[in-house]
Amino acid sequence: MEKKENKGLKIVKSVLNFVIALLVILFVIVVVLQRFSNNKLSFFNLRMFTVVSGSMKPTYDIGDVLISKEISPSKVKEGDVISYQGKAGDFAGKVITHQVVKIEKDSNGKYFFHAKGIANLIEDPLVSEDQLYGKVVYKSIILSMIYKVVGTNAGFCLFIILPIVFIVGTELLSTLLEKEEERRNKLS
Repeated sequence: MEKKENKGLKIVKSVLNFVIALLVILFVIVVVLQRFSNNKLSFFNLRMFTVVSGSMKPTYDIGDVLISKEISPSKVKEGDVISYQGKAGDFAGKVITHQVVKIEKDSNGKYFFHAKGIANLIEDPLVSEDQLYGKVVYKSIILSMIYKVVGTNAGFCLFIILPIVFIVGTELLSTLLEKEEERRNKLS
């Protein structure tokens, strides 16, 4: 009876370890692919960005993880928070997440957005529709907390390194104990 309970517990533990590992791996893959593709890839029309400055305080703080959904430029409204690829000045090559303060449309039907950080006094360089990644639709509180904790050396060790060592160690110990039990059963 005890063996069956022990075996059932091992199966549940293995499945739980697999699910956790799978979620972590998928999260890492999404982040890595997005980074290496220079944010050109989206998953289900969603992109994930991290706030790196205080320009959007008090709405978004440094370290907040935002989910941006691809949206047609015609659907963007004043007051929306958009993520876009900066092309001019200090913004060049950076992903910017700021609030739309004005929208223009040229004679060819192309949209241009005036955007600025809530805490900023100066407007960003004009944003064309081809720079647009999408509209911020969600701030992930859980991912934001994880990012803020894991972003520190102590947090990285505590929440990434130690769990990996624990999972590998318990699997190794479990395997060694099973082999020892098999060896003893053969001797009996």
